[in-house]
Amino acid sequence: MRPAVRHATADDAKRVAELVATAFSGLRAVAYLVPERRERQRVLTAAFLITVEHALEHGEVHVFDDGQAAAVWMPHTAPQPRDYELRMADATGEWADRFRLLDELFEANRPEPPYHSLAFLAVRPDRQNQGLGTALLRYGHDRLAGAPAYLEASDPRNRDLYARHGYRQREPFALPDGALFWPMLRTA
Repeated sequence: MRPAVRHATADDAKRVAELVATAFSGLRAVAYLVPERRERQRVLTAAFLITVEHALEHGEVHVFDDGQAAAVWMPHTAPQPRDYELRMADATGEWADRFRLLDELFEANRPEPPYHSLAFLAVRPDRQNQGLGTALLRYGHDRLAGAPAYLEASDPRNRDLYARHGYRQREPFALPDGALFWPMLRTA
């Protein structure tokens, strides 16, 4: 029997950030962001924690009770996290310019509002392909009650998952090393 989906609390923030870092650590784009493999988990966790904490205050974070998967949603109306640039620079250290560039690319490729942004959908690597991501997407879409949703897919497999859930691909963009992102919009 699958664990229940619930809304995360502030007590879950660090575990969710660690989960996202673990699930994303093998992605090509992440290797560009933090090329030093030994530092990747620590840097990603610190960077993702900023977004997770912000979503807990201004959006929604959905998790399975057993902590194996999480989804982080933000409305387009959410303000930028307090002291974002300073906190992100502190979290990412020598790779801050790479994260700053990614933020600029995200901003340049977003659609016109309104929409809710799926910042992260993460499933532990050993639990992938078991329907957890699909369950979280359905839960999130039910919560949106038909409102548009937007995301940036960073892997062809994930892009295909989102396409099966009604997201339509927009023009892809690339990081300097050629790692692609596929902006995707799910209309009302």
